[in-house]
Amino acid sequence: MSHGKFITLEGGEGAGKSTQARRLAGALSAMGLPVLLTREPGGAPGAEHLRQLLLGGSIDWSPQAETLLHFAARAEHVERTIRPALEAGIWVVCDRFADSTMVYQGDGQGADRTAIAQLTTMLRACPDLTLVLDVTVETTLARLAQRGAAADRYEKLGAPFFATIRTGFRAIATADFQRCVLIDAEPDEDTIAAEILHMVRVRLAPETAR
Repeated sequence: MSHGKFITLEGGEGAGKSTQARRLAGALSAMGLPVLLTREPGGAPGAEHLRQLLLGGSIDWSPQAETLLHFAARAEHVERTIRPALEAGIWVVCDRFADSTMVYQGDGQGADRTAIAQLTTMLRACPDLTLVLDVTVETTLARLAQRGAAADRYEKLGAPFFATIRTGFRAIATADFQRCVLIDAEPDEDTIAAEILHMVRVRLAPETAR
């Protein structure tokens, strides 16, 4: 049985990661591939519990504590969900992964970037492809305003933080261009989905993996 592929979607608030992750998983499934759609923080029972602690906003975590909580959730996610799926030949599409911790906690909150990189290496779970969805801060603010739902603690951090996050993700996409593809997430949903599927076909040739 062939090993599955690991695809992550990254980007700032309002970039459409969750929507595009669902659409990509559906497109790959329509090709006849076994697909698992998952998310971070979360994706395993223990990790989902930690998600509530991280996003709920009831505790003002220090950057270091927040980083370690994300990696505790991620370690559970990798061991309980991602690695078993990949070893079973399943393609995994994940809404956020370790790049988000580097950008949000490292760039945005001043946590130790070297420590984050070391913790990421310890996971032994590097994505085969990372799609970085890029939108302006103005688009982020407009899309968050349109949601009409209660904002989580990251969505409340404001324009200066969102600008830092955008710069951080763009820097990762540029530096690690063999793994990452920067996707313009300003157009309509269908246009973005088509571009994502095109890049997955170019990079991973899913048609040959059945």
